[in-house]
Amino acid sequence: MDAMHDTDPTAPHQKPLVSSSTETRAARLRRFIAGVFSLRAEKSQARVGVVTLAFAGLFAVIAGRLVMLAVAPDAPGDLRRASAEISIVRPDIVDRNGILLATDVKTVSVYAEPRNIIDKDEATELLTAVLPDLNARELREKLGTRRGFVWVKREITPRQQAEVHRLGIPGVGFLTENKRVYPNGPIAAHVLGFANVDNEGIAGIEKYIDGLGLRALAGAGFATQATDLEPIKLSIDLRATHALRDELVKGMEKFKAKATAGLILDVKTGEVVALASLPDFDPNNPVEALDPDRINRINVGVYEMGSTFKAITTAMALDSGKVNINSTFDARGVMRYGRFTIRDYHGQNRILSVPEIFIHSSNIGTAKMALTVGVEGHKATLRKFGQLERLRTELPESAEPILPPRWGELNTITISYGHGLAVAPIQAAAGTAALVNGGYFITPTFLKRNEEEALAGARQVVSPKTSEAMRYIMRLNAERGSARKAAVRGYYVGGKTGTAEKVINGRYDRNKNFTTFMAIAPADDPKYLFVVLYDEPQGLPETYGYSTAAWNAGVTTGKVIERVAPLLGLPPRFEKPYRPFPAMAQAGAWGIQ
Repeated sequence: MDAMHDTDPTAPHQKPLVSSSTETRAARLRRFIAGVFSLRAEKSQARVGVVTLAFAGLFAVIAGRLVMLAVAPDAPGDLRRASAEISIVRPDIVDRNGILLATDVKTVSVYAEPRNIIDKDEATELLTAVLPDLNARELREKLGTRRGFVWVKREITPRQQAEVHRLGIPGVGFLTENKRVYPNGPIAAHVLGFANVDNEGIAGIEKYIDGLGLRALAGAGFATQATDLEPIKLSIDLRATHALRDELVKGMEKFKAKATAGLILDVKTGEVVALASLPDFDPNNPVEALDPDRINRINVGVYEMGSTFKAITTAMALDSGKVNINSTFDARGVMRYGRFTIRDYHGQNRILSVPEIFIHSSNIGTAKMALTVGVEGHKATLRKFGQLERLRTELPESAEPILPPRWGELNTITISYGHGLAVAPIQAAAGTAALVNGGYFITPTFLKRNEEEALAGARQVVSPKTSEAMRYIMRLNAERGSARKAAVRGYYVGGKTGTAEKVINGRYDRNKNFTTFMAIAPADDPKYLFVVLYDEPQGLPETYGYSTAAWNAGVTTGKVIERVAPLLGLPPRFEKPYRPFPAMAQAGAWGIQ
């Protein structure tokens, strides 16, 4: 009964045993299934979080690397730095008339990134096959480094670029560079100088431009293309320079000279209108400039200028007040000083006036004029005329004069007629220009300027009257003396010759001359000074065997004046100027007609 009661379905307050058990299992199953799905969802969310964090970290690394590449300083020699450096441009250089003398052109160069080249040997073999002038061993060494950038070959042709491109070598590419070109070849080469393969100025005006801060300007982003820079306008006249050089080439061949050089100087502004020095070089092939025989003899060479120095000595004596235009000096026989004997080359053996001393180029008369002024006065005069210190111009190349270690009366005697003091021809020319332009020493310039700008920095070294006297004496020398071979009709030329024996192994060699001629035109109111010099010219049958200045430098100067004067706007005058030297006429100077 009890057992039956326990299982009676009709008993109140009891659930059926079978139904209760079934519900419990279903609930557990639902909870289990829900738990499983809940666990999977939690794990999926964790995985997504992990993946998200991983991608976020990866992008952060990439972004950080990009920022570092953008702001971090470049390692030396890497691609970005090379690209920035070769983008620097140089301003055009033009002559006084705006004719182009130097400019930039675009050219292509080949570079390599050794770290990105897989097969170095294959790359070397392929590149040297296309570019056969490459040194295979040196190229393989470059490619074997861990550097980020190396040059393979600079300045290749378009055809070479196409051939290298077809090779398809990973890690080999091209960069566009600026290359300096000089369309006129060797004309004015010593003035222009040249730029190296990196477009840096190495000599001449090109180096002067860099000294003005070109690279710093480009580095600041202000000079990235040629239009950003104003052209550099020189004082040089291309036409006159071409004519001067042409006559020097002919003269050097004719007189079989070792070297020659010439200069045209505006005596009123100090502008160098033309300069040539032979042998010269083509700045498009600057390796030629390394030859020591191709120096700029006008600026860098130092020479004893011979009798052209007598002009300064004469002006010194006249300006001192101790000598006047009618003074006379005894030039008979020889002049002795201790154990030394001074002779005249073409001795007149008589008493000579100041103009006669000049036109007969008397060493004795010139020495006696210098002694009337004295050693200290002589030194002071030469210093005023810029002959005792290095002459500085825009060209970086210049030379110190060679002075005597001890300067006594004997030195004054020999220097008075152009021996014992060696100077650069350009400073001798500047001193002579001061003698004839009214007495103003104007430092020469290779940049264009006007008379007002020139006089602002000039200094008076002799009086206007002394300057007129020197113009008169130089004209007289062209009429009656050694300058007659340069007296081109119509240009009223004045001038002075200079012949100096060269010093070989410490002694003067009578068979090796350095000859100079300086001419002014027109002599009554000079505009230009013409200078021609020859190093070791030879005597010819037509010169009667003479190798002195009148027979070579004088002849060439006359030809230069004849060709260049019309180009420079000097019209010929075939009638003698009226009263060209009034002060000299008033003083009753010798030789006035």
